[in-house]
Amino acid sequence: MQILITEADEKRYVELQQMALDFARQGEVESLQSMVRHGLPVNLADAKGNTLLMLACYNGQVDTARMLLQEGAEVDRRNDHGQTPLGGVAFKGYPEIAALLLECGADIDADNGVGMTPIMFAAMFGRTEMVEQLRTHGASLRRRNRLGLSARWFVGLSQLAGKLLRRLRTRPSTA
Repeated sequence: MQILITEADEKRYVELQQMALDFARQGEVESLQSMVRHGLPVNLADAKGNTLLMLACYNGQVDTARMLLQEGAEVDRRNDHGQTPLGGVAFKGYPEIAALLLECGADIDADNGVGMTPIMFAAMFGRTEMVEQLRTHGASLRRRNRLGLSARWFVGLSQLAGKLLRRLRTRPSTA
């Protein structure tokens, strides 16, 4: 028996996929969970390779991320740029989601493109709480990106920049 899929069926499936991607971004846990339990692939990805989990994490949707992981989402599935959900979370600075991903086995030292690890992203974007969280969980400071810069270098530069900014903020104006 051959099942024929009409053009209208295919169009509706594309619409449902887009709804699911939007639900992941917006934290619509129940609706998305229902779709997954009724057959939508839990690792569904957009045109850039961003999975439902990546979109939920990047948009700070911890409950959605938790549900997707419980439903079997791949914790380290990369997008088309080679980024993992933990790399995105480190860049954005969501410690609760980082803890969830690490608890579920995320690769703390994964290359997220050009040798950049999550701790490097966190340091580069001034996410000091995230840097400390990743260090506490064992992130390597010896890893180097493709330019040869170590994670230790990124962390040190981030700490120096933070000190300079604090000093500038507390300095009295001379105008």
